[in-house]
Amino acid sequence: MACEPTETGGPDAILRPMTAVSLILVLLAAVAHASWNLLLKRADDPEVFAWCLLVVATVLLAPLGVVLLFYNSVDVTGLWFILATIALHVLYFNLLARGYVQGDLSLVYPVARGMGPMLVPVLAVVFLNEKIEPLAIVGIAAIIGGIYTISWWGNFHQVLRSPLLFLKSAGMRYAVLTGLTIAAYSIVDKEGVGHVQPLLYMYFLTIGTATMLAPYVLFHKGVKSVRTEWRAHAVPITIAGLLTFAAYGLVLTAFSLSQVSYVAPAREVGIVIGVMLGVFLLKEPFGLGRLLGSGFVVAGLALIALSP
Repeated sequence: MACEPTETGGPDAILRPMTAVSLILVLLAAVAHASWNLLLKRADDPEVFAWCLLVVATVLLAPLGVVLLFYNSVDVTGLWFILATIALHVLYFNLLARGYVQGDLSLVYPVARGMGPMLVPVLAVVFLNEKIEPLAIVGIAAIIGGIYTISWWGNFHQVLRSPLLFLKSAGMRYAVLTGLTIAAYSIVDKEGVGHVQPLLYMYFLTIGTATMLAPYVLFHKGVKSVRTEWRAHAVPITIAGLLTFAAYGLVLTAFSLSQVSYVAPAREVGIVIGVMLGVFLLKEPFGLGRLLGSGFVVAGLALIALSP
């Protein structure tokens, strides 16, 4: 249950639906997020690549982590939120990587990212006592409609006849599960950054997820697979590690300034970027559905930004 708002900041601070600063942070995060997902899709072994990027981020950003820990305290409640988000992000990185093994970036990415804005506003109203303005509801609906237009264009009749038909694809199954995980960690993290400084929270998330994934990657995939992936993609892994930290660090900061029911859908403008990267750089198919759906997402973002 969310606390009563005060003027002092922290977990009880008054939050505006969407500030201009929050919107800028979210847009920057969207570019960073779509970019590291492109690099992950291009990996020889996405699961190994994902673990490596977390390890690289942990090592390169260790000085930042130390400084943040020196200047910011972490209470017991904050530690529980950190543990919860680590568990959810271990699941997230595994599911996302497997989705990219099985499906296109321009299909898996929109569905995985799209489940969040569909569920987060509802969860935020129920668990965090947030309120959503009518204009924002229309914007959220536009984003969700755009996501599913991108994903299901040309198959609407089949989807209506058999709503679970799209789950026959392994890539889509992993994408849906990834999206459910995103919705869960968004709610956890919204509360978590009320107890832990956002970038410090992100550093704990990164080092914890890398540590928890290590046994699976090193023993199931093998040290040889890690060496092979690193030798082939050392630069992309490093860039992806820094982009991953930057992308979600910006979102966590936006969470601390604005309501999660607005921030979570707004960040999905990255779906448009992801689709474009898949089409132009990976030469994936592109048609009217993906163009129209992208337009819906952008329009929805604009409505959320204009909401009072």
